[in-house]
Amino acid sequence: MAWDALMVAAQAGDAAAYRQLLREIISWLKRYYARRLPPSMIDDVSQEVLLAIHAKRHTYDPERPFIAWLTAIARYKWIDSIRSLQSRETVPLDDDLPAPGDETTVTSPLSLERLLGTLKPSQAEVIRLVKLEGRSVEEASRATGQSISLVKVNIHRGLKRLVAWLGEIRDE
Repeated sequence: MAWDALMVAAQAGDAAAYRQLLREIISWLKRYYARRLPPSMIDDVSQEVLLAIHAKRHTYDPERPFIAWLTAIARYKWIDSIRSLQSRETVPLDDDLPAPGDETTVTSPLSLERLLGTLKPSQAEVIRLVKLEGRSVEEASRATGQSISLVKVNIHRGLKRLVAWLGEIRDE
């Protein structure tokens, strides 16, 4: 169904037609803005257009092409977003940014292992699996034989203990 017909049906109260129209419009908007905006702004501006369409859908004239109405809204939202970029404050970056040395790369795994060594083995194991390897709590539960609840508790208590231990070291 053409967008014109979908919009007319939506104005008449057809919720399914309205949902279909919005689904189709969002992909068009993303392509439209891909050539005009930084990637980080595309979703936000597209959502603003959808909100504007929703708020002003009663103003659409079925005697006129829908694409022209949509393009006008998209263009105005694009201009608004460009203006907002100009009004944002920018902070110049320092030319003398500190770069980490290679010693961090070598000592980090050793320090991490030392830190985990201060924990109970059951806590260290689930923190390693979930927080370092990115496994799910369920996967860690299966791998360790701990219940899902116990995995969560061990992660919480282990991380709490690490934070406390690091605080003690910092205070010394």
